[in-house]
Amino acid sequence: MNRLHHAIQLANGQPVLGAALYFYDPIFLEIAAHMGFKVIWIEMEHAPITFAEAADLCRMAAGTGMLTMIRIPDTRRETVLKAAECGPDIIDIPMADSPEQIAELVRYARFAPMGARGFFGVSRSLNYGIVESVPAEQQKLNTELSLLAQIETVEALTRIEELASIPDVDIFIGPADLAASLGFPGQTSHPKVLEAVEKIVRVARKHNKKIATACPPAEFIHWTRLGIDLLFCTNDIASLKAGARIALDAAHDAIAQTRREKD
Repeated sequence: MNRLHHAIQLANGQPVLGAALYFYDPIFLEIAAHMGFKVIWIEMEHAPITFAEAADLCRMAAGTGMLTMIRIPDTRRETVLKAAECGPDIIDIPMADSPEQIAELVRYARFAPMGARGFFGVSRSLNYGIVESVPAEQQKLNTELSLLAQIETVEALTRIEELASIPDVDIFIGPADLAASLGFPGQTSHPKVLEAVEKIVRVARKHNKKIATACPPAEFIHWTRLGIDLLFCTNDIASLKAGARIALDAAHDAIAQTRREKD
C-alpha cells in the first residue's frame, strides 16, 4: 500500500486535507502542520520552487508527519527523476491527456522491473543509501510512492476510461482548467463542469482509483458529497490574502464606527 492510500485508510472515510505551497515557505508549512493539515502540495508547474527547495520542503514536512506531493511541469525523464529523488510521497503530473503521458511518468518514477528509473542509490528517497539493501529499498519505494494524473481537459475527459484503467496511478481532478477547457473559464460550478466532474469520479471509482482535487471553500460541500479522498483546501497565497482581508476589513469597520460615534 502506498503512503497516500495508507493516509486515506486512516481517515476512515473522510477526505484527507491538504494545503499547497506556491513559494518556498517553511513557516507556512509548519503552520499548516500545527493546524492539522495532512498533506503539503509543493507546486512546481506554475511556481518558481526549485528542486533543491522542494527537497528541503520534503524534509521539513517529514519531520511534522505530513505527506508531500510534488506537482511537476512535465514528464520528461530528468523532471520525474529529480522530483522522485527529493523523496516526496506523491508525484502529480498536470494535463494528463493521454495514456502515453502517464506511461512516461510510471516509466521514470518506478525502478525496474516496474519501470526504468535510474539506479541512483544515494538520494533522499533512499535514505542516502543508508539501508541494508539498495535494491530492496528501491522495490519498497515502488510500492510506497503514489502517482497521480490530473484530468483537467476535454481531451482527458473523452479518454477517461483509458486513463483511469492504467494500473497504480490515481486521479487528480483539476476543476479550474477543466472548466476553461470546456469553455467556461472561472465557472467551476457550471452545470456542464459539474457533469464532467461527476463522470470522472464515476469512471475513476469503477477502476478503484483514489481521487484528489483542489477547490475554494464555497465548493467544499460538492466535493465532500462526491466522496473525494484528498482535498486541497487552501494555499499560501490564498491564506495570506484571506488573513490580510479580515484585518483590513476590520480596520475599515473600526474607522467607520469611530466616525459615526463622532458625528
